[in-house]
Amino acid sequence: MNGITAAQVAEKLQGQVQGDGSVVLTGFAPAVSAKAGDLAFAENEAFFARAEQSAAAAILVDGPFVSERKVLIRVPNARIAFARVLPLFFPEKQYPAGIHATAVIAPSAQVDATAHIGPFCHVGENVQIAARAVLQGGNHLGENSVIGEDTNLFPGVIVYPLTRIGRRVRIHAGAVIGADGFGYVFDAGIHRKVPQAGTVIIHDDVEIGANSTIDRGALGPTVIGRGTKIDNLVQIAHNVTIGEHCLVVAQVGVAGSTTIGDYTILAGQVGIAGHLKIGGKVIVAAQSGVMNDIPDGGKWLGAPAQPDRQAKRQIIALQQLPDLIRRVNELEKRSGQKPPGQD
Repeated sequence: MNGITAAQVAEKLQGQVQGDGSVVLTGFAPAVSAKAGDLAFAENEAFFARAEQSAAAAILVDGPFVSERKVLIRVPNARIAFARVLPLFFPEKQYPAGIHATAVIAPSAQVDATAHIGPFCHVGENVQIAARAVLQGGNHLGENSVIGEDTNLFPGVIVYPLTRIGRRVRIHAGAVIGADGFGYVFDAGIHRKVPQAGTVIIHDDVEIGANSTIDRGALGPTVIGRGTKIDNLVQIAHNVTIGEHCLVVAQVGVAGSTTIGDYTILAGQVGIAGHLKIGGKVIVAAQSGVMNDIPDGGKWLGAPAQPDRQAKRQIIALQQLPDLIRRVNELEKRSGQKPPGQD
């Protein structure tokens, strides 16, 4: 980029400049590697000290920091400002409108003239692709699926038939949306497949990580709520409903027909059994195994997962167990009893 002044950055962030607002910023970098012209970021004293010693031209801060050497851009929350300022220096790639010569588009598909259809894409019958949507390359869209405005499918994303994807959705490479749910019944000595006749509905402003899978419902939809963010390598089973603005971290697995409320956080490698109701604003700690419903606002951990205070008491008790056993053995010796296993 050609550069933007510190004053312009502060205006976009609703912050204030301390120092020369006309200094031109040409990049954004960590304090340890900042070069001349860079804007650095500091949310604590240690980072600020490094940034002040670096070659950075300005520092983004939210604390009571002062500097005689650097221009400061003071904001209410440095971490939020960090997220908002990065696109100024690292803008998203823009994809030109048009259809690549190697793409295969069904005659009944409706592709907006402003959409980008990259190489080796396949768009099935009656698919609808809205304005400024992007299929980067190697994407397959099954029949009767819908892609909303400004949605971006990264290379290799597969969308099965009847899937509905909203606006401004980002789906990263290798993700599969709408594959059959894992539904079988044991019949006459075999596992008989239950046909998966449902759909997937992904609402606006969702992001789905690389190689994640969201299965279609057996009957009815699997639903991902508006603003929810799903990490890489996540499995969402058939007929799951995830609310709005949830965070689902890597390697989470959610079994079929479970519902999850708004603003809930599932940390890494959480497993949730089927047909459960997880409330809103719940936090489930990493590697927990959830086997029961969780009420709104619950904080649970462990396998099987329990309310955090209860689980922590048990963890502390287990840590004290070796010392307790030692003390019991000493008492038994004093009383003339033999410890277990020494008869």
